[in-house]
Amino acid sequence: MTSAASINPDEAAFFGKLAADWWNPKGSSAMLHRITPVRSAFIRDCAVAHFGLDARSRRPLAGLAALDIGCGAGLMAEPLARMGAATTGIDAAPENIAAASAHAAAGGLTIDYQCIPVEDLAATGAQFDLITCLEVVEHVAGRDAFFAAMASLLKPGGLAILSTPNRTAASWAVVIAGAEYITRSIPRGAHDWQRFFTPEELAEALTHAGLTPGEPAGLSWRPAKGFQMGSDTSVNYFLTAAKPA
Repeated sequence: MTSAASINPDEAAFFGKLAADWWNPKGSSAMLHRITPVRSAFIRDCAVAHFGLDARSRRPLAGLAALDIGCGAGLMAEPLARMGAATTGIDAAPENIAAASAHAAAGGLTIDYQCIPVEDLAATGAQFDLITCLEVVEHVAGRDAFFAAMASLLKPGGLAILSTPNRTAASWAVVIAGAEYITRSIPRGAHDWQRFFTPEELAEALTHAGLTPGEPAGLSWRPAKGFQMGSDTSVNYFLTAAKPA
């Protein structure tokens, strides 16, 4: 197990134990499978708009170097690669990296997976045009170190896209009580509600790291439409952050 200021070893071990089940759409990561298409479309649209890319292309992210922080077994890294980005995925759990590497190889995808803390990757001088960090920041330990490293990994003019649960009564009811304890669609103990960021707190942390946050966009579920992006940030939201050129 890797160790660094931003890594919570207990969190890394918890998610590492789920590695074998990540790619089972009916398993412990079923919720992630359901939201991945919505996430992918939002990330594609943000990147296309930010970098002036061709939205009609089958590989709209071609030419970009992308990093997925906290990649798990590759549920977001693989769509990034399929959209044309030269993709790197990092995770604190070696079990996740092994599962991600095996799945990518089976699908004929070339993705650079590394079990390395974000601070250690930043220390190599690596930089990326696009960084995704989805449902990760609520699990990190040394938050200042994490955001500083993430910012240094972003090229000038680059874009970071983060998603995380909001810290509201609604998120407690949906994520903790509902998903973890009632429907069990998320493994019990996966989240600590007290560690959730509000959009304002996350924007402040990103600003402190030298990035320029955009406006939050909500991810919500509606019975008739399923998961969709919109203005409701009460449960889960995305926040983009650009690095000045």
